[in-house]
Amino acid sequence: MVFDPELAEIRFGCGLAAQLAQPSDVAAMLARLQGPDVAAHTFAIPGLDTGLATAATFAKLRRAWRKSREGKQASLAKQAFRKYRRHHVQQQHLWFRQSLLRQCQTRDGFRERLVLFWADHFTAQGKRAALRPMGAPYVESAIRPHLAGRFEDLLIAAVTSPLMLHYLDQHRSIGPNSRAARRRKGRGGLNENLAREVMELHTLGVDGPYGQQDVRQLAELFTGLNFNAKKGFAFRGGQAEPGSETVLGVTYGADEGKAELGPILQVLRDLAAHPATAAHLARKLAVHFTRDDPDPGLVADLTESYIQSGGDLTRVYETLLQHPASWEPELNNIKPPQDFVASACRGLGIGTGDLADWKAKQLRRVLVAPLGLMGQRWQAAPGPDGWPEEDTAWITPQGLSARLRWAMAAPQKLRKDLPDPLRFAEQSLGQRADARVRFVAGAAETRAEAIGLILASPAFQRR
Repeated sequence: MVFDPELAEIRFGCGLAAQLAQPSDVAAMLARLQGPDVAAHTFAIPGLDTGLATAATFAKLRRAWRKSREGKQASLAKQAFRKYRRHHVQQQHLWFRQSLLRQCQTRDGFRERLVLFWADHFTAQGKRAALRPMGAPYVESAIRPHLAGRFEDLLIAAVTSPLMLHYLDQHRSIGPNSRAARRRKGRGGLNENLAREVMELHTLGVDGPYGQQDVRQLAELFTGLNFNAKKGFAFRGGQAEPGSETVLGVTYGADEGKAELGPILQVLRDLAAHPATAAHLARKLAVHFTRDDPDPGLVADLTESYIQSGGDLTRVYETLLQHPASWEPELNNIKPPQDFVASACRGLGIGTGDLADWKAKQLRRVLVAPLGLMGQRWQAAPGPDGWPEEDTAWITPQGLSARLRWAMAAPQKLRKDLPDPLRFAEQSLGQRADARVRFVAGAAETRAEAIGLILASPAFQRR
């Protein structure tokens, strides 16, 4: 394997940036990943506990408005709720700015790419107005702290996150024979959403060695997982199905019962350690970072590394970064819209000062809304399986048209002093600024047009 620092930033990072030094080797990339999360500290986003507190205030003000009678009191309650709702919604766009600045300014691009990968793998969204902006705080609490650790810890953090429990309706799942079911006289019932997605998406894969009975038993084992706005995660033994459950031939809850969290944590650890999970995650990582049809040897080596290390993600990343198939010089994967916009902003050298005075409305108009037109609304994947990895998902007439319009219009809104086009091509593409790109950089009538055409070029659209 021959390490290519430019390719490292393009394929495994957030793109080239003239003002930021490229990694010197694989060891440097892994050292940064295991070191302090500088970007998160510099561009802070609150954790989910803080996010839930704001959601609770939102719900409280809405209840006060709905309960108020006519007259001055009702008018004041309505104004208070609408003002807070506006702030609550706008906060999501401000968190987008922080996330974008991380990708633009980080010297640890591999970390930011892994955040996007695992946040997508463990997709969770708020389905009510109060919880809809909570995607960024969820990632901050459940995903970022566990990127370089063991997969079982990442799995447990994501699955037990209040936002995941809300998104997959687990907080409503009640064991058919639980104390809660008896009190409710049969109202409510078991929900299999979380159990199914944990097996199908998060661990074993859609073709994994499980059946409907395993899903049902896991769903019964998961009963009791819940949350509240004040304390976040909560285990409610009264909702838990009594007795033991058998998942993939292993019995859980036979000794201590399911009035405690222990059996649930154990089944998650066992699922994380399963060879099918290793194979599923290995292929996903290979597809995400190399090509839609990844090298079989790379997938096999990633799988073996996962199994031998007991799910140590850093060891798996090391195998990925040291494998010859990861360093094919040809750029294969199309950048999804969020990566495209972030790498463009990074290449333009966008920093805190460029976006410091931007209000939520401007962020939405120039950056957030165009992502939706390109086919990838920020933190709004179409389902629990996240965004597609296939290039064909992003190469659509509407998506390509939206990319071209954004490339031609956005740079001059982001920066007043656009760089020299030829220098921009060299700095943002390095050795991949081929003759066609250089011709465009020199032949366009204006700097804005030249930079737009560079961003729209096949060389910039791939990684």
